[in-house]
Amino acid sequence: MKFSGLDLLSLTFLVPAAANADEVFIYTPVKHATFVVRSGPATIYVDPIGETADFSGFLPPDLILITHIHKAHLDPKLVEVLKQEQTQIIGPATVVAQLGYGSPLGNGETTSAFGLTIEAIAAYNTSAEQLSFHPKGRDNGYLISKAGVRLYVSGDTEDIKEMLTLRDIDIAFLCMNLPYTMTIEQAASAVKTFKPKRVIPYHYRGTAGMSDIASFERLATGSKVSKLKWY
Repeated sequence: MKFSGLDLLSLTFLVPAAANADEVFIYTPVKHATFVVRSGPATIYVDPIGETADFSGFLPPDLILITHIHKAHLDPKLVEVLKQEQTQIIGPATVVAQLGYGSPLGNGETTSAFGLTIEAIAAYNTSAEQLSFHPKGRDNGYLISKAGVRLYVSGDTEDIKEMLTLRDIDIAFLCMNLPYTMTIEQAASAVKTFKPKRVIPYHYRGTAGMSDIASFERLATGSKVSKLKWY
């Protein structure tokens, strides 16, 4: 079968264009590990912490994702104030137990809500001196997908195999603070391995101050580093 130039041109318009990641997911930092994502009509709060006023400029949450039980990530009183009748709350079993409501999602499990696919990605420490902070199997990171666009939230973790084997990530929120999560060298090495198109450093204030995000940007070659205002 032969096609004319006009036929071929027509066929190209039948192939759907790749979705623009910045149109599928519009994200705004709040503080430290807390941010808000808009995706179409859905508003997602990730690890909401702070004062009610911190969220006054956002629409009410359709979905709240909580990574784990530490107070920098879970504030049951604030969640109670923020949630609306339509709000779905997803977190690991320990989070749901503390809240007394919500939908538990364990490592490797997948669910859907508001046109989004949400997979719980493991998040844990591997360094001997850090094992007690985030034990394996308890906490979550999240992979949120829509229209072929994939957004990864690391949660509190080191550069574990579940992160390093991720592929086709468009946007990655990556933690890097000591002594709780990764060094900038670990984070940069991870970026070189799983190759997200864009990486956003977050959760980078530790007990000794801020991680050196400028040095991380120099080390994390191959991905675009976007620096947002968290502090």
